[in-house]
Amino acid sequence: MLAAHALVDGRDSPALRELAGLPRRSDETEIRELYVQALHELGIPLPDEEAAGRCLLARLAFGLAKGELSPKDVADRLSMTVAARTQEEARFLSVAADYSEWIGPDDLPGWENDLRTAAHSLTTSTDVGADIGVPSSRRD
Repeated sequence: MLAAHALVDGRDSPALRELAGLPRRSDETEIRELYVQALHELGIPLPDEEAAGRCLLARLAFGLAKGELSPKDVADRLSMTVAARTQEEARFLSVAADYSEWIGPDDLPGWENDLRTAAHSLTTSTDVGADIGVPSSRRD
């Protein structure tokens, strides 16, 4: 869907069109190859691992803060291999990492509140990711 949104926003390349037309459950390797090719065709440098991880943290924090993602969506989408550079990024990552499917019902509201607080702190302290679309929590 992100590729389709990029086309709607006026970006265009053969690989981006192909990427936008792929079914949701396509092969991850094919998606990655087309993604890298589309960025190259559009003249957009591929971010390094640290920049991509920081962007992911910010996108998830903004998605949670805007109500576009649930706390569980954030925990499910967050890779623990992401490195945090700022104190706010580290706190958000740390709180998200505390989630487990076995978290007790009495502890869940506290964890969700802590994650929302950490997300708010991150979104007010960063300029990374604010203008990037956040993937929807809907499952098509």
